[in-house]
Amino acid sequence: MNASRAVTTESGIPVRELYTSNDIPADLDSRLGLPGQPPFTRGPYESMYRERLWTMRQYSGFGSAEDTNRRYRYLLDQGQTALSVAFDLPTQLGLDSTHELAEDEVGRVGVAIDTVQDMCDLFDGLPLDQLSVNFTINATAPIILAFYLVAAERQGVAMSDLAGTLQNDILKEFLARKTFIYPPEPSVRLACDVVEFCSTLLPRFNPISITGYHAREAGCSATQELAFAFADAIAYCDHLVERGIPFDSFAPRLSFHFASQMDFFEEVAKVRAARRMWCELATTRYGASDPNSTRLRFFSGCSGATLTAQQPLNNVVRSTLQCLAAVLGGAQSIHVMGYDEAYEIPSEESVRLALRTQQIIGLESGVTHTVDPLAGSYYVESLTDAIALRATEILDEIAAQGGAVNATTAGLLQRWIAENAYTEAREIADGTRPKVGVNVFVDDEEMQAPGALFIPDATAAARQRERLQSFLAQRSSVSAAEAVARVGSVAGTTENVMPSILDAARAGATLGEIADALRGQFGEYREPVPW
Repeated sequence: MNASRAVTTESGIPVRELYTSNDIPADLDSRLGLPGQPPFTRGPYESMYRERLWTMRQYSGFGSAEDTNRRYRYLLDQGQTALSVAFDLPTQLGLDSTHELAEDEVGRVGVAIDTVQDMCDLFDGLPLDQLSVNFTINATAPIILAFYLVAAERQGVAMSDLAGTLQNDILKEFLARKTFIYPPEPSVRLACDVVEFCSTLLPRFNPISITGYHAREAGCSATQELAFAFADAIAYCDHLVERGIPFDSFAPRLSFHFASQMDFFEEVAKVRAARRMWCELATTRYGASDPNSTRLRFFSGCSGATLTAQQPLNNVVRSTLQCLAAVLGGAQSIHVMGYDEAYEIPSEESVRLALRTQQIIGLESGVTHTVDPLAGSYYVESLTDAIALRATEILDEIAAQGGAVNATTAGLLQRWIAENAYTEAREIADGTRPKVGVNVFVDDEEMQAPGALFIPDATAAARQRERLQSFLAQRSSVSAAEAVARVGSVAGTTENVMPSILDAARAGATLGEIADALRGQFGEYREPVPW
């Protein structure tokens, strides 16, 4: 570490040489509580991993439904305990695989899903009443959910028996990832339609995963990550409560998604602070009376942004530390990055090692034997308080700007992310922030990828387009068109749009057709340049 640089966490919180009992508050016991009890600092459940390990959910998807189905079967055979679906860009943006703008992206960074039949084939032979499935999808989340529900129907599985999570956090798309379609206000309406629909019909399903992860991967700090996630949560909850929906009727199924990056103790303290903050927010702002409404549950995606193409085997160490931080912080679900993801979709060898990383930590390390083993650490408790304080201050700044939607539309949060990302990039470039294999301990073959990289099937896109054309030729075009028109009509009212989208899915409408019906009502959003 550069001796001239002040020692801070990655979020800029000063770190002293030594911490003592003077650095923790006198009311520590009340700030901690007991595991499974408010304020949930020590964990959302009483016995945590002694009763059951976290869900091991490797994020995966590429090519066609059949291609991805084979990878899912492989992962489940290797001991993965749930599924997490990655979708290609056309699917995320509401474009069928035959659309001219989709030509070079079909099946590239995820699986292509155009129809209900694709969804059925994605889970062919996989019993949906026995699996928990996570869908990383946002702008087209209502459509993907509808396709999934019809696929379950065809397996004979009731909605009430389905478990899983729909990401459905469209605000973070405007903030960081940019795969939005419609303007912010109708986008929030669609996300809340999904939450409302699921709160009554899918009791085991999480209809939204409110995420700070993507803002963090784009360059924000850990404290900003918490503030941005909770600002988005407030926007969704306010919208639902304004509809007259009681907070306790939907809040127990809200879930969160945070990154786990390289500042080990800050990452542990961050999620401990997050649970305490959510408990206070749900109680004071929304008057939650159900303890489950105040119990924050989260998925950790570890961090692709920290991986390097230089000396890629170093990424095994990075991912192991990130996974361990998520475990010590009390995650309910974890994805570990493959060491070769700086190059391509992870190979079977890479994804197997990532899964083994979770299994070794869970079964061999001993860190799961007791709940919240770092509780009482002078440093961790001091850092937990500091993160909560700083994140709350940022959240207050966002509230002063009119909330998440206004602050995002104005470009304020994007500017904060860009400024922090620029600072980090400069520190890596000038060497003040060490990055092994990049600016320290560099070798002559730094960009040499290990092993055999994943090779995408060059025929996948053509096969998917042929598949879609065959599907269109066999369906009832009249029934599909009538159902799609109904989606557009309902979107123009205050009625919940999910039942009409579900009917359109059953009638054989494609993802692009349903998305276009919504485009007809809401238009497409073009982000203004904020600075």
